[in-house]
Amino acid sequence: MTRALNDATPRQRLRDLGVTIGRMEPGPLNAITDVAGVRVGHATIVSGEGPLTVGQGPVRTGVTVILPHEGDVGTDPLFAGSHTLNGNGEMTGLLWVKESGMLTSPIALTNTHSVGTVRDALITYEIERLHRPELYWSLPVVAETYDGWLNDINGMHVKAEHVYAALDSASGGPVEEGCVGGGTGMICHEFKGGIGTSSRTLSEEDGGWTVGVLVQANYGARHLLRIDGVPVGDLIPCSQVPGFREERARLERRDGDGSIIIVVATDAPLLPHQCERLAQRATIGLARVGGIGANSSGDIFLAFATGNRGLAGAEDDRAEPTPCRMVANGRMTPLFEACAEATEEAILNALCMATTTVGIGGRTMYALPLDRVREVCAT
Repeated sequence: MTRALNDATPRQRLRDLGVTIGRMEPGPLNAITDVAGVRVGHATIVSGEGPLTVGQGPVRTGVTVILPHEGDVGTDPLFAGSHTLNGNGEMTGLLWVKESGMLTSPIALTNTHSVGTVRDALITYEIERLHRPELYWSLPVVAETYDGWLNDINGMHVKAEHVYAALDSASGGPVEEGCVGGGTGMICHEFKGGIGTSSRTLSEEDGGWTVGVLVQANYGARHLLRIDGVPVGDLIPCSQVPGFREERARLERRDGDGSIIIVVATDAPLLPHQCERLAQRATIGLARVGGIGANSSGDIFLAFATGNRGLAGAEDDRAEPTPCRMVANGRMTPLFEACAEATEEAILNALCMATTTVGIGGRTMYALPLDRVREVCAT
């Protein structure tokens, strides 16, 4: 008989449970905001309960934004690169990132059917709030994962006002995790998922750089879940905490499908091809937790570097070449390791900080039971 192992332990980050990932040290906040200048903001939309009424709810969704530095990235762009593990998903603007090697907008995360609204709102925000009425083109970066199991995704509840609120509230410092912003309705390894973050700081010998990661985690089968190598998914099976298998007859997506968006930030002076290489290493952290890039999964990763500033943007026709710095390729390996570790821990922080959520028609996604995690990872 299925029973919900839903402990009363307050939500805690992974390290608060006594579990550490890897050998490298996190930054002071263990968050993407440990990279100087990076800011994060959320707008969370929760309303209604009971049966689905499209346009009314229940609503369990939102938007999360990442501002890459303290200025206007539209006029002060950064080098960036991306990697796609599996392409059943969307991140707008990637063609221009690949072509130009530059990030020229904030990064926004939301649900699958709200990408257009969020994209349009980012453009409008540039014109109105950043006082750029002369703006004649913009290709914002907006990524999505699907929250339609819990949320009235066809109700289009994310509006421009929510994007504005997330942008206006974006700040450095600790980052709210779990069921917030774009992660509000997300599911990870058949537990409640959402937003998570982590960071790593290289030793001075390796350059002293910081790598920060933020994820929107909405993927994965229960049996694949690993925490620091421990097969937690097998040790906390669906017979203890219900997952998708318990409602398989009603389920509209196959076991293990879903998506994850991973954003990597660093203050290392990387060139675009090096950012692409860094983004690729997020795959390693995802795999360690149990992500396999399922057929219907959208696993899309973006990395940006703040170590070169004052770059010539798309509208800049300066005659003089722009000086840049770069980390020698032979010194990239510590950054790769940092990215892998921070990605792994960011996903696990999303799981640890998410709370049990009831959505459409009473559908319930249970939080990862932290008392059991502490118990099985201590053995």
